[in-house]
Amino acid sequence: MAVASISAIALLATACGGDSDSDSTSGGGGAGGEIKAGGCNPENPLVAGNTAETCGGDVLDVLTAKLVHYNPETAEPENDIAESIDTDDNQNFTVKIKKGYKFHDGTEVKAKNFVDAWNYTAFGPNGQQGGYFFEPFEGYDKVSDPKSKVKELSGLKVVDDYTFTIKTSEKVSNLPLRLGYTAFAPQPDSFFDDPEAFGKKPVAAGPYKFDSWDENSSIVVSKFDDYAGDFGGQADKITFQIFQDADAEYTALQAGEIDVVRQIPASALIDDKFKSDLGEGRYLEKENSTLQFIGMNYHVTPELKNVKVRQAISMAIDRPTIVKQIFNGAMTPATGWVSPIVDGYKEGACGEYCTYNPEKAKQLLKEGGGFKGKLTLTYNGDGGHKEWTEAVCNSVNKAIGIDCVATPAVDFKTMLTKLGEDELKGMFRMGWVMDYPSIENYLAPIYGKGAGSNYYGYDNADFQAKMKEAGAAETPEEANKLYQEAEGMIAKEFTTIPTWYGKTIIGWSERVGDVQATPFGSPDLAAMTVKE
Repeated sequence: MAVASISAIALLATACGGDSDSDSTSGGGGAGGEIKAGGCNPENPLVAGNTAETCGGDVLDVLTAKLVHYNPETAEPENDIAESIDTDDNQNFTVKIKKGYKFHDGTEVKAKNFVDAWNYTAFGPNGQQGGYFFEPFEGYDKVSDPKSKVKELSGLKVVDDYTFTIKTSEKVSNLPLRLGYTAFAPQPDSFFDDPEAFGKKPVAAGPYKFDSWDENSSIVVSKFDDYAGDFGGQADKITFQIFQDADAEYTALQAGEIDVVRQIPASALIDDKFKSDLGEGRYLEKENSTLQFIGMNYHVTPELKNVKVRQAISMAIDRPTIVKQIFNGAMTPATGWVSPIVDGYKEGACGEYCTYNPEKAKQLLKEGGGFKGKLTLTYNGDGGHKEWTEAVCNSVNKAIGIDCVATPAVDFKTMLTKLGEDELKGMFRMGWVMDYPSIENYLAPIYGKGAGSNYYGYDNADFQAKMKEAGAAETPEEANKLYQEAEGMIAKEFTTIPTWYGKTIIGWSERVGDVQATPFGSPDLAAMTVKE
């Protein structure tokens, strides 16, 4: 899931917030009934391999079943369709799937449904947003080219109806952990008849089946009677009511027209207004996996090429004050490039350079040759980032005298297009929400050579080698240690500037109970119950 859309939307959800860290839920409901959830327009048709944002992702979360399911409390992987995923060398994997799982069209989920779906997603001419998740698989380099004629990954083989094998190009110790991400969902045979039409009426193997999609209005799913897994839903029906802005969605929640929102709007976060609006037991605040940071492509802006200049700018950002004044305490100042909620997190990876110190910042700026002219900090205008980017620039200007100006791009898509074409100078806001719970997911897709979300032109052979070494580690502990060393290289070169970690703040109606938020920042709709 590229840093693009999902990060932007998730950061909308956490742009400002309350200051407590309670984990309140309300029970008392039971199975059955209907939940109306606030939703938004999916960017693309509902195809698992081509959905990289939360509008479509929220729907696919309850429609699909994958090999692995992430525990909604801890994000720990648990086998879902997978009976087992075995390897002796972290490069050759044998996947056995459980018998009896059915797609919503009544056909059984078999090994070929995974292999066919994954080949389709990885095949470059198909232009699937989730294609790069198959980069570790043997043969990806030949399949992924947009003009490729090679349609099948050499690293995938069907053994029998319930067994297939995966071979990766290099050792990948955390591959099983990744296989719960949406891009790895199986597809039924009917998908390949007409993928475009399928995306408007998707068929999957999860606890809920697709019922209807009224463009710009709602998407409706209902419980799948033949669901064979252990992660079924409580409500009989879930309606994703589509809203164009968070305030309208929140008003609908207060009016009892919907039951849960995945974000509290900024207007209701001021002075914790949402707490009195909703009342005790109807809101939840929980740390999530979001990392907000500032990117710089110093190959495009040579004034930023000296690492001391980048470190000086970082030390000129008064994170605690901005978090307090702009986010009402809802964020946590970052001390590194990895979220604290994932295994392998190392506190303080940023060292002193993430601590506000104007005097040291001035010294570093001078040693780095200074910065002449205007420094822009670009943000996407559709993402609620105006206030904090202006605050960052004000802090930089006040501390070290650089003429920093927060500059909007029309939207995130426009900003990313310019970044991809090296047309955007200066600094730019970025964010990341984990695709799967691993420290590796905060490094490889963002800083790997040629990686889909490496907008910084970062190319470090030692980093690549360390990541490869970590991927081949025998144990998670050994791997984490090596990934931390790779993070240390990012810290040494100060490729990006970490700013803060995020928090989920959601609210719900009196009609529903057992409300939780996942570490990915979404309400756990499958677990939610209806009281009446």
